[in-house]
Amino acid sequence: MFAPGHLGELTRIIPFEMVDAVLAETRALQRRVRLVPARVTVYLLLAAAMFTGLGYRQVFDRLCAGLAGLTPVRPSGSALRQARQRLGPAPMKALFDLISGPAATAAAAGWWRGLRVVAVDGTLLPVPDCAANLTVFTRQRLGNGTSGYPQLRLTALVACGTRSVIAAVFGPATIGELDYARRLATHLRAGMLLLGDRNFAATDLLGQLAATGADLLVRCESGRNLPAVARCRDGSILTRLGSLTVRVIDAEITIRTAAGTRTGHYRLLTTLTDASRHPAADLIRLYHERWEIETTYAELKATVLSGHVLWARTPDGIDQEVWALLTAYQVLRTAMTDATDSVPGTDPDRAGFTTALAAARDQLILAAGVIAGTDIDLVATIGRHVLAHLLPARRVRTKDRIVKRAISKYNARGPAIDRTTYKAIITMVCPGLSGGGLLDSCAP
Repeated sequence: MFAPGHLGELTRIIPFEMVDAVLAETRALQRRVRLVPARVTVYLLLAAAMFTGLGYRQVFDRLCAGLAGLTPVRPSGSALRQARQRLGPAPMKALFDLISGPAATAAAAGWWRGLRVVAVDGTLLPVPDCAANLTVFTRQRLGNGTSGYPQLRLTALVACGTRSVIAAVFGPATIGELDYARRLATHLRAGMLLLGDRNFAATDLLGQLAATGADLLVRCESGRNLPAVARCRDGSILTRLGSLTVRVIDAEITIRTAAGTRTGHYRLLTTLTDASRHPAADLIRLYHERWEIETTYAELKATVLSGHVLWARTPDGIDQEVWALLTAYQVLRTAMTDATDSVPGTDPDRAGFTTALAAARDQLILAAGVIAGTDIDLVATIGRHVLAHLLPARRVRTKDRIVKRAISKYNARGPAIDRTTYKAIITMVCPGLSGGGLLDSCAP
């Protein structure tokens, strides 16, 4: 019998009591004693989310690697598969719902003038190409052709500053980001400031999101016709989108690097209509924080998944796997925030996600807490590693998320992409301002 205690230190982050409550709530408790009980299956799925690329039996072996003669009976691949099927996706979703939300922090990161800054965006994940998955997920037409694997669309609401996940929805890629964003609206609150890219500037969606009481700062197309109903002293204007009054901020942003200079025009829409309380210059600088969610997806897809396709070969299995992945990510983000909070003045941005993931994997293999004398707090252990390898202050970002080295021998997005990292100087100008309109000039 595989005893739950053999899972070691993972149980210190998500305790047995929490898992048992979730299993009872979702009616997933086993009715008879099994080789792989429901509680153990939950922890196995969470561990598998940290060891992507390995089969479930290999993950099981790593969980038992530090037991020194206490190794339990090794379940067959069939037994582990049946245990996952019995459990279903509902307990993993309920577990994520319990631990999701903004990570508590004393740092100023993620706050702006009393508002919690959050971001929304979507991404695609490949799922196994099999008959069962193809009943729900389809291949998508991408910029360089049709995807080789069916695609799942994940859309999340992320707290900027800590990159913790407030809420997430996912499903077939045939459903657009805007429809998934509407499902996330229930998680918005007054006191939040939501950042979004141009895809989220639809009039009806903005109205639905603003109705939650949250404020919005969303980019829109520069050529969009937005008649002014009033003008503000900082050069911005007020306009109407349906029943919603928004402020329009135009700015030219110039990036200078050793490779040359390029200038782009940004148009932002915001429900923060008081220009004296929320100056255009500050909002333009703040919009740069939207990259936090891009980095979140890079950590999930490139660091945790390492570019691998998800494992499950049924839609229910895919649901279960993605909820486990999001739960494991949230656990790591919470541990990282706790670590940086222990050193006043440390920006959570300086915590290295790769460092935290490696520390978590090492401690799971050690099976700490099972053998006498190895009672180690995993969160504290992750924290010590994070603080010992703090990253320097973040560089100014000048490009979107991009693959610097393709996973295959073929170029991911064509041969003409400059993948060099440059030092940059960014200058922002608002044409409506007097005295030349210079808002900001900064270097990393």
